[in-house]
Parts: sequence; C-alpha cells; structure tokens
Amino acid sequence: MIAASGRLQNASFGGRRMAFGWARNFFGRRPRGVTRSSGRNSAESQEGSALVEIALTLPVLLTFFFGLIEVCLAFYTHQVLSESAREGTRYAMVHGSTCTTGSGNSCTVSAATVNSYVSGLNWPNFGGGTMAVNTTYPDGNESRGSRVQVNVSYGFRFRVPFIPPSTLTMSSTSVMYIIQ
Repeated sequence: MIAASGRLQNASFGGRRMAFGWARNFFGRRPRGVTRSSGRNSAESQEGSALVEIALTLPVLLTFFFGLIEVCLAFYTHQVLSESAREGTRYAMVHGSTCTTGSGNSCTVSAATVNSYVSGLNWPNFGGGTMAVNTTYPDGNESRGSRVQVNVSYGFRFRVPFIPPSTLTMSSTSVMYIIQ
C-alpha cells in the first residue's frame, strides 16, 4: 500500500503479510509459502560461504594451472633437445675428415668437439637441469658418406605444488651423413 507520504508500505495478500512479496514471487526468488525462520536475510545467512568455496577450489585450480605450465615447459625442453641434436649433427656433417678451409687448413672435428659445441649452444634452460651430449660415428670413421650420430639427454624435473617432485629423463637422437 502507498501511504500519504508516498512511500510503499507492507501489504497483506492472502492473509500473509509481505513486504514487496509480489516481486519476489513474480521473479521466482522465493517459493510461495516459504517463510524465513529468522530475521536475517539470505545475504547475511551466506556470509563467509564464498571464502570457504575459494579456500577449497583455489588449491585445485592452482595445481592444475602450474601443472599445465610444467607440461608446456616439458614440451619446450624436448623441442630444445631435438634442435640441439640436429645442430650437433649439422655441425659434424660439414666438419668431416675431408673438411678444409679456404686457405687449405683442416677443419675436422672430433666427437669431443661436437659435444662441447652442442653444450655451448646456450639454449634457454628453464628446467634447471644439465644436458648430456654423446657423439658417435656408427660407421667407425669421419669420412665422407659415413654417418654421425648425436644423442642429447636431459633430466627434466616436474615441480608442481602439492605433488611430490619427479624427474623425467628426455633424450633426442639425430643421425646424418657426413658431406665433407
């Protein structure tokens, strides 16, 4: 009802006294015939429930999020290992036993030289581990037409909150024929 002052007052519908009851029933906020047992409104009765919900879901979401980041870093690390092995074999294939510079000097490399070349590529190391490089010549020599094989291995450590750390050993091998 509207009082003489122009304010809306409580109205009685069907024997029940309701303040703006038509709006709550019309918009479906409270089922018909349901009354509150206490004088508190619904916002006051749910105080702190959002805090509890966040406290329960935030650790799960953060673990999932950081786990996803670690998986992406693992894929990136494997790509870096593959590229390092390919770079090592490219370096070795052009520096075979018949390699000479323009001035006639020999530019032949050994397996140790290829290993140090691959280790010195300075790719970003987000995992914090160390890379082990092993260069071999499966045909037994460094002459033209022989193969060179570079194997790069790396211990990637998964570090995700609330999960025990583990190490995944990754490796990549590249084989090419020596052309010089």
